Amino acid sequence: MSADGCVRCDWANRSELEKAYHDQEWGRPVYDDRRLFEMLILEGMQAGLSWSTILGKRETMREAFDGFDPAVIVQYDERKINALLQNTGIIRNRLKVNAVIENAKAYFKTQSQYGSFSDFLWRYVNHEPIQNHWTDMSQVPARTELSDLISKEMKKLGFKFVGSTIIYSFMQAVGMVNDHLSYCFLDSKNPSIIKKSV
Repeated sequence: MSADGCVRCDWANRSELEKAYHDQEWGRPVYDDRRLFEMLILEGMQAGLSWSTILGKRETMREAFDGFDPAVIVQYDERKINALLQNTGIIRNRLKVNAVIENAKAYFKTQSQYGSFSDFLWRYVNHEPIQNHWTDMSQVPARTELSDLISKEMKKLGFKFVGSTIIYSFMQAVGMVNDHLSYCFLDSKNPSIIKKSV
């Protein structure tokens, strides 16, 4: 139990930043295209790193990547890429930076084909979160058959850094799947949960 009296998922007790993210964002359904795009980028940036590192750099990355606005990002040129790679406040990995641009292009392609990025993603779960009730962190999968499928389809659309493990983590983050542990105060069976859809 945390000092504030809340029992959280094991991973969310290492820093105040992680606690706030766990309590206010993780696992809550997100339906807004721009927010979904931002979370996809952040999850891709996390590859090989800790989520706490990403949280610590999130505000700087938002500023550096123009608020994660896909309409601006698709216009990035080599000069902008080089400027980003000099910015110590972000993840300075050329492959990941290039992936942000490719993902912005794929984002618009997806909107064109499916009406919205949100509809493309949420149709895989019938527009309702999958409610899991794991009792221990060891039970939570790193990937599933569904994340395998979504990853495969997103790669076909041109998205980068969307392997199955990244996609499952993304699904958890945006509430497509609720993986709050059964003892967490935000588990869907717990009456104290506050549901928030964006």
